[in-house]
Amino acid sequence: MTCNGVETDLLQRAWNGERISSADALRLYNLPLEELGTLANRSRELIKASAYSHRGNDIVTYIVDRNVNYTNVCDVYCKFCAFYRTEKDNDSYVITFDEIDQKIEGTLALGGTQILMQGGHHPKLSMQWYLDLLSHIKGKYPQINIHGFSPSEFIHFRKVFNLPLEEIITQFHKAGLGSIPGGGGEILVDRVRQRISPLKAMTDEWLSVMDVAHRLGLNSSVTMMFGHVESIEDRIEHLERVRAQQDKTGGFTAFICWTFQAENTKLRAPTVGAQEYLRTQALSRIYLDNIPNVQSSWVTQGLEIGQLALKYGANDLGSIMIEENVVSQAGTTFRMTVEDMKRLISELGYEPHQRDNWYHLLN
Repeated sequence: MTCNGVETDLLQRAWNGERISSADALRLYNLPLEELGTLANRSRELIKASAYSHRGNDIVTYIVDRNVNYTNVCDVYCKFCAFYRTEKDNDSYVITFDEIDQKIEGTLALGGTQILMQGGHHPKLSMQWYLDLLSHIKGKYPQINIHGFSPSEFIHFRKVFNLPLEEIITQFHKAGLGSIPGGGGEILVDRVRQRISPLKAMTDEWLSVMDVAHRLGLNSSVTMMFGHVESIEDRIEHLERVRAQQDKTGGFTAFICWTFQAENTKLRAPTVGAQEYLRTQALSRIYLDNIPNVQSSWVTQGLEIGQLALKYGANDLGSIMIEENVVSQAGTTFRMTVEDMKRLISELGYEPHQRDNWYHLLN
């Protein structure tokens, strides 16, 4: 007995929460969307039952934080990016300490607990500049978690500072870095990365940063940006590399995927819609059986699809995004408030709870 070519045995194994293979994932991908969503929601329930067993499976979380892009100067020129500038551009910048203080104070006023700090690959900022920035923030605002610097930034730092990753991450951690975002993941397949961002960290380099960070006690998120030049098989290979890394170090707190946003970018690729987003997120939830949280990407999909994603394996609605400068440069300008978050979650019958970066409930 099969459903769209998928054997009953595979469906049962997925329903039971058993680990599936790459070949299994490719077969599951062809299921009707609602059936794939049902399997993903089942995976979510099995995983969350262990995480919040004392609270039930009806919790959906969100975080109040702010994106702080400390510079838009970048020398890797990714084809999918509309945010970067060169040093010669009139609108290039490097943030000042006064500016970041204002952003953090505004975040605290809204009940925020974190800043997500990422920037371009600036060729001239020194290691001391970064350490001074981290020390300044942590000294003045100890209650704020600094969730900062993607793996591709750390690979850039290694080249510019001419130091081992272990030393750089250790020094950043001592200065105040609390966790690492999974930005720059795109598709963890070198053939794809060579096409869309040839000057950026390749797959093994990106994963090596996460490996070192996890072993040094820093948690991170992990991402996938899809819907451009990659194949379905490439997406599954990305998931396999992520799952294998999590088996080794266990440091990923959450997975977030989103679709390529094409406006104002140099990458010419057919974008994908909401159904493809929901299908890919659902498959990711089933495949990544060792990552406890999956975050909905309302920032790229809009509030309605972001809410619907909670029925396709996501258990977290992400951030209210007090500030967002990168995706918005590519034409996406959705906005959300805490009240919007609570309403969207409650409308589906879930309990909304604010969390911190480590998914500890704050209310």
